[in-house]
Amino acid sequence: MTNRHATVALTFLLPNSSTVPIEFVIDTGFTGELCLPLEAVSLMGLTFRHDTFANLADNSEVTLPLYEAVVLWDGIERDVLVIATGRRPLLGTALLDEQELVIHFTEGGLVTIDEL
Repeated sequence: MTNRHATVALTFLLPNSSTVPIEFVIDTGFTGELCLPLEAVSLMGLTFRHDTFANLADNSEVTLPLYEAVVLWDGIERDVLVIATGRRPLLGTALLDEQELVIHFTEGGLVTIDEL
């Protein structure tokens, strides 16, 4: 926990064989997998897949670019979809399917994600 945000770090495996660790805020109101700012997506050279529709918290609908990436998830390579939007990296509930999320809501508290 950092500043009342539950966070978790994911390592991206880039096409050029380098790795990039990024800290994500867990957002249980986001039903996708990951969101990253467009600048980060561009710097990492992620592969564009297509545009997708998104329904935002204010119930407005927007079209956003969707990219493919590979991350290490519990030590295993996993293909993920990344929506290029926003100012901070977000991890959504689609990555939490079949997982148990435990958050100790205190500054510096432990955040764990385990398979059920």
